Amino acid sequence: MSPRPAAVPAPSKEGSTASPRPTTSQVALAQVPSCVPPRALHGPVSASEIPANCARPLAVVTTLFFMWGFLTCLNDILVPHLKSIFDLTYAEVMLVQFAFFSAYFLFSVPWSRVVNAFGYQRTMVVGLVLMALGALLFLPAASYASFPVFLAALVVLAAGITGLQVSANPYVVVLGKPETASSRLDLTQAFNSLGTTLAPKIGGLFILAAAPLAAAELAKLSPAALHAYRVEQAASVKIPYLVIAIALGLLAVLIARSNLPRIETATQASSNSVGDSLWKHRNLILGALGIFTYVGAEVSIGSFLVNYLGQPDIAGFSPRTAAGYVSFFWGGAMVGRFLGAPLLRRFPARRLLALCAVLASALVATSMLTQGHVAMWSILAVGLFNSIMFPTIFSLGVAELGPLTSSGSGVLNMAIVGGAILPLLQGAIADRIGIHSAFFIPVLCYLYILYFALDGSKPNSQRLRAT
Repeated sequence: MSPRPAAVPAPSKEGSTASPRPTTSQVALAQVPSCVPPRALHGPVSASEIPANCARPLAVVTTLFFMWGFLTCLNDILVPHLKSIFDLTYAEVMLVQFAFFSAYFLFSVPWSRVVNAFGYQRTMVVGLVLMALGALLFLPAASYASFPVFLAALVVLAAGITGLQVSANPYVVVLGKPETASSRLDLTQAFNSLGTTLAPKIGGLFILAAAPLAAAELAKLSPAALHAYRVEQAASVKIPYLVIAIALGLLAVLIARSNLPRIETATQASSNSVGDSLWKHRNLILGALGIFTYVGAEVSIGSFLVNYLGQPDIAGFSPRTAAGYVSFFWGGAMVGRFLGAPLLRRFPARRLLALCAVLASALVATSMLTQGHVAMWSILAVGLFNSIMFPTIFSLGVAELGPLTSSGSGVLNMAIVGGAILPLLQGAIADRIGIHSAFFIPVLCYLYILYFALDGSKPNSQRLRAT
């Protein structure tokens, strides 16, 4: 059965702001604010194109994109930190990303039901409160120096972020002109990338401040001394995550008190009533695999960067220094998204996606085949070409779904679970053949995205014309 995420409104009669009576072949809107056109909301935004009465709500919601980007990227700092504290293998420490990104698969459908029951704004508030609770759980995790409690805290934190994803993404889509929805989503994702750019630098300063002991030194410690060492090292996460919890609580109050346009969720017609099925749309199925591979590749690279840059044949950096360089990877994604918004209005999305996939795979391969600064900068440059992949794959995947768009969006959201599975796979491979050679996993991912851009993304109408 198809998942049902937060629904995206479907077309209504031009100029009408009243809710049409639901039929078996259309999606019914209960209420549309004056700044939201009452028709299908798809297409490639600059701030000047947003109606004045939608600019402020969009700015408020954009803060959510920043916060979940910041918290997601802090995992790239937690990975090397927890690896050294608990003396974990690469496969074991990748349980950090597995716990975090599994939440997208587990909680996307439940959160969509919350959206349908309580609306977008209330779901955002609940998501923020749950995120704050997850951040607070880092305090007992650090006090007891317990890796399982850290993983539990990450699951709760990611469950809250999933709620924001399910509510904020479709809300941004409907909050403005339909012809600029894709570019508007790319613009808000750019602020998400601002959060991912700042997180490694700030996290490195506070979390990776102390130099960890080597594995040989840890082996010499008594059980009591080892536990005391782990508690001391783990304590570095307490203040950062306490501050984050307070910030999330304040943001929840801000969103709750904001006068956001009320966009009620839609009543989705069943696939049987419209004579259509998600499985008949090849671009959606292949697009879900595209989201799976893109997120998996990006998270795999980001998760290994601190350890990779610490290798003697790459840069030999300390964890704290390497964390600062991780910001170049995520900063490239931020720059690319700001540049991508106008580019997506000028050039075909599939061609830009294909170009980015080719360049990303070439850069990862270059890093694998070289050493020193060439290997370092080539892997960091991949972030620039990751930039437009998510919004572009997403928009191509839901093309021509009509009243099935909301269910198709749910399929794509669940595919973010690639960020849980592929880093774990790369970690297991790195334990056997080394971290340098294990980067062939992202190369394969980008080659699949190239295939999707060139052929897999074609909607049914284009395939019928070609036959």
